[in-house]
Amino acid sequence: MKRQSKRLLTIESPFPEANLMLRLLEPPGSCHEQLRERVYSGSYDKPFIVDNGRRRFLHFDFGAIQSVMEMENPQRLALAYTRKMMAFLLFNRSPKRILLLGLGGGSLAKFCYCNLPDALITAVEVNEDVIALRNEFGIPADNHRFRVVNGDGAAFLSVPAHRKDVILADACDRKGMAADLDSVEFYRSARSRLSAHGIFVINVCGDKITTATHLANLREAFDGELLSLQVRQDGNVIVFGFKGRRPALNRKRIQECASELQERFQLDFPKFARKIVRDAQ
Repeated sequence: MKRQSKRLLTIESPFPEANLMLRLLEPPGSCHEQLRERVYSGSYDKPFIVDNGRRRFLHFDFGAIQSVMEMENPQRLALAYTRKMMAFLLFNRSPKRILLLGLGGGSLAKFCYCNLPDALITAVEVNEDVIALRNEFGIPADNHRFRVVNGDGAAFLSVPAHRKDVILADACDRKGMAADLDSVEFYRSARSRLSAHGIFVINVCGDKITTATHLANLREAFDGELLSLQVRQDGNVIVFGFKGRRPALNRKRIQECASELQERFQLDFPKFARKIVRDAQ
């Protein structure tokens, strides 16, 4: 049965000089003042959109930005951590099956869909209200090579199916990383669903203690076969876990690959490669 689309209510920000509009999953007759108060106090319990004319932002609250879309270039990866997650292409330039755990505003989903035309892509998102906003972020409709599934990422991994060449996990909510990612068992399950040369990529966010816990769990689940890439702007760490042995990092070879990828995807792969090699040493 086809899900009914939810209507968006657009209201002005209480700060008109900022030229912001709020877009909420609320019925037309809702009280704007009450909604503004809930949004700005942090008590609003749904994802919402902030528009400033140039950029569109997805928020769960104003404590953090979940996703950003540039209105003139909707496919561009506007946030640094999303660009760095694509560094998996240094190790597999042409994945055939990609799984995304967490949809958000669809930045990674759109980039993979537009730039990897031979890949079959599945995005799993637990929050149906996030999925309800997909059209606002230009996320493609489901078709023969792209689909969005409303479900729990950990549960989805536990069901036997086609193995994935790449699994991208970006499942942060208003409290940080989703609770169902916080275990060695989850990471082992993800590794088991990878193809023979598959790569698990995760955006590790949160405070130092939370980050250290996730890194320890990842090391145990992947037997230490990891590489990492720091996101200095916000303190996140992008971790790459490998099904088998992590690749040997020949500096000359990886830089040649990075230059080719930069020309193809217009992302700073040479910089990513230098940092990965440096951190690995």
